[in-house]
Amino acid sequence: MKIDGRFWLTKDGQSFLGLGRIELLERIDKTGSILAAAKEMKMSYKAAWERINGMNALADQPLIERMTGGKGGGGTKLTLYAHELIATFYRLNELHHQFIDRFSEAGDNPEHLAQILSRTFLTTSARNQLPCSLQNIQLNGLYSTLTLSLNGTDTLLSTITTKSVENMGLAVGCTLYAIIKSSDITVVSSQSNLDDTNNILYGTIESINGVEKNREIILRLKGGTQLVALERQPSVCDLKVGSQACAIVSPMHIIIGI
Repeated sequence: MKIDGRFWLTKDGQSFLGLGRIELLERIDKTGSILAAAKEMKMSYKAAWERINGMNALADQPLIERMTGGKGGGGTKLTLYAHELIATFYRLNELHHQFIDRFSEAGDNPEHLAQILSRTFLTTSARNQLPCSLQNIQLNGLYSTLTLSLNGTDTLLSTITTKSVENMGLAVGCTLYAIIKSSDITVVSSQSNLDDTNNILYGTIESINGVEKNREIILRLKGGTQLVALERQPSVCDLKVGSQACAIVSPMHIIIGI
């Protein structure tokens, strides 16, 4: 068995937005016509209009507006509010998927689900809280090295005290979180002269925000995991959105949460 769920937004106890209605709005935006959008979705104009009318009745502001005259004889376009609503829906839907994926770790084990619930609502100031599976534990006296798998693709090494391993009841196969402060991640474009005692993760830069030498970098790893880094090094100027880069993290800077 697998935990699953669909995402809908309701308002005043009524269905407001779902993926089908969002698709209808986007097709109206593309075609400039409710009739053309309805044909693309293989529904009648009446059904499409009823959906639009129902959404408009619940929305705080109109979602569509009519255009008159012009070369094409007028048409229909989305309002700025509708575009904002679509963006909000997609962001909430993404978070819903992350929520369900986290619960799916439990499979059909209610006790495991209870454990996941207890840690889901833990709040920390660290920007990176990455779900992992524990692949290996290497005991080295006072300290131990954990091998962690991110999405079954990327691998991290974390060094924590052996006492912490015992107190947390860590065992190979268990699920946990790798917690990394954004300031403890260094992003570089060059792959040469990298210290192999650190974690080196490869990915693509999705965004760079900030000014001068103090910037936030979002790196999407090959396995899909997102890392947020806060760089204060001159090398950040060599990085560009869409380029390949490496994230460097010391095993000593990865905190473990369960």
